Amino acid sequence: LMGMQQGAQNVLIPNPRDIPGFVKELAKYPMHIFPGLNTLFNALLNNEEFRKLDFKPLILTLGGGMAVQKGVAERWKALTGCPVSEGYGLSETSPVATANKFSSSDFTGTIGLPLPSTEIAIRDDDGNNVPLGEVGEICIRGPQVMAGYWNRPDETAKVMTKDGFFKSGDMGFMDERGYTKIVDRKKDMILVSGFNVYPNELEEVVAHHPGVLEAAAIGVPDEHSGEVPKLFVVKKDPALTVEALMAYCRENLTGYKRPRYIEFRAELPKTPVGKILRRALRDQS
Repeated sequence: LMGMQQGAQNVLIPNPRDIPGFVKELAKYPMHIFPGLNTLFNALLNNEEFRKLDFKPLILTLGGGMAVQKGVAERWKALTGCPVSEGYGLSETSPVATANKFSSSDFTGTIGLPLPSTEIAIRDDDGNNVPLGEVGEICIRGPQVMAGYWNRPDETAKVMTKDGFFKSGDMGFMDERGYTKIVDRKKDMILVSGFNVYPNELEEVVAHHPGVLEAAAIGVPDEHSGEVPKLFVVKKDPALTVEALMAYCRENLTGYKRPRYIEFRAELPKTPVGKILRRALRDQS
């Protein structure tokens, strides 16, 4: 809505998954502000026609919806000259809670600082604040946080604390500057022999492999470890093999974080805006 409030022209893309059609529309207009998410940035960067566009008017790129991978952000800035600025929020926070400073010239890898009048607390399962740098659930209090779910007091009680914080379901930590980094959704966390494995971390490492276009990780049952990571990969290099990717993971990941299984897919299940659906992958495994 910012574009409307500013009296700017808004270009709405009905099907952002149609990358050639998306790029054709982008070529018609000078882009000043570009909101998107990691999978969209990645798909555009791999489109030859997109790389030919004029990015001189671009002054702000906003990333949200899912964690923006460092490798994708670096490639975006190298092509467009504009860093990706991540923000964070949910429908329950209508919809923004934190943002990076738009004046920053570099990708921070965090969701930034709380908006004015907004508080962020990182808490453990017992509702206690955890020390800086320690992972816990991101909890939000502020004027934009909902009062509750309409006519669902039972569901409201599950997510609202007695002191007015909304429990986001996202795991993260806060650094000494007050910047928060999301590590993953609480429900997506993989528990391997008592150790927490966050799919985002595994996916980001694998995404740096030159033969990988996209990757998604889930946990699957294992009689010895409880769960083990399974990796779904869309190839960028048709010659990429499971053995080569396993070797890459051995070089770049701690033992318990390495995928036990790798499955190649032609595409990954996504929402209409391009967010990868790990739930659908779990249902198919």
